Amino acid sequence: MASKLTTSNRAGWGFALPGFGLLALFIVVPFFFAFFLSLTNQRLISPNPTEYVGLENYRDLLSISVLTIEPERDDAGIIIRDANGQPEYPRVRSFTRNNPDFPQYDGMREWFRWHSGDNAKVVVATDVVFWKSLRNTLMFVLVVAPVQGALALGLALLINQRLRGINIYRAIYFMPVVVSIVVVSLLWRFLYAEEGLLNNILQTLSFGMFEGRDWLGDPDTALGAIKAMSIWQAVGFHMVIWLSGLQTISPTLYEASSIEGASKWQTFRYVTWPGLRNTAVLVLIVITMQAFALFAQIDVMTNGGPLDSTTTVVFQAVERGYGKQDISGGSTISVILFLIVLSISLIQRYLTRER
Repeated sequence: MASKLTTSNRAGWGFALPGFGLLALFIVVPFFFAFFLSLTNQRLISPNPTEYVGLENYRDLLSISVLTIEPERDDAGIIIRDANGQPEYPRVRSFTRNNPDFPQYDGMREWFRWHSGDNAKVVVATDVVFWKSLRNTLMFVLVVAPVQGALALGLALLINQRLRGINIYRAIYFMPVVVSIVVVSLLWRFLYAEEGLLNNILQTLSFGMFEGRDWLGDPDTALGAIKAMSIWQAVGFHMVIWLSGLQTISPTLYEASSIEGASKWQTFRYVTWPGLRNTAVLVLIVITMQAFALFAQIDVMTNGGPLDSTTTVVFQAVERGYGKQDISGGSTISVILFLIVLSISLIQRYLTRER
């Protein structure tokens, strides 16, 4: 028995080693190499030798603070106001450019501000674009993950029926997944254009009352437009995963539920959803990782604009590493993104663990 068990283990490890080797070659080794580069000042093309800089890249990337600015006052101590009656404030640059009284803000730029009484609270950062990209990425994940997962589950429930021609609908829903994301992005860029199909449809439905707009050229709508396109493009992939989970639930459970007189909602709540628990964990983790990896849509449709309203962490890593030839900066962003995704995945796994 012992010899058979040993032989079985050897065979299993033999089959697994090629997979482990590929994971190590394309994931583990590149991660440690990127971490090493993030501790240097490496550039893609530079006559200067590479130097070890420690955590300087991380400090430059993550430095953020809140600056409190008091309004300007005249000689009598009265607040100076503009023509609209709003208090006037000193320029942020006067605090962040060679000011010996505020050395902690040196080199920072304004991100956004709000008012607390008469004082202005200004969020300043050394790398404002990175923080914008992180905010955009998190907003993308928070919207796409639940909406895409819910829509995919709804489609899976609709097509999980024994009806004539149901395979045609399955193919239609899955079709956007097999089309290249670059092609899909180009098509949707034309749809979102000011003279595109979307504006024409909305104008027709509103009898001409809707005014056409450039959806990707407006900072208020650009990221939302990309969210809508991304949800549509990948919902079919997750629909198939949900569908495979639905088909593993025993039909006898539904028969017992019907005999007990359970409503459709009760059947879904007490039979279908518990049976999809493991599938839900998989779908949630996969959608989250895919959402954090958002790049192609941004690169094709907006190139990070307008006004950095659609830039993402992955886009910044590529743009900085290859566009600006700052390999150390791009590596630093990649390491931070890896740690964020790993942390979120572990939290998701913990919250959805077997109790």
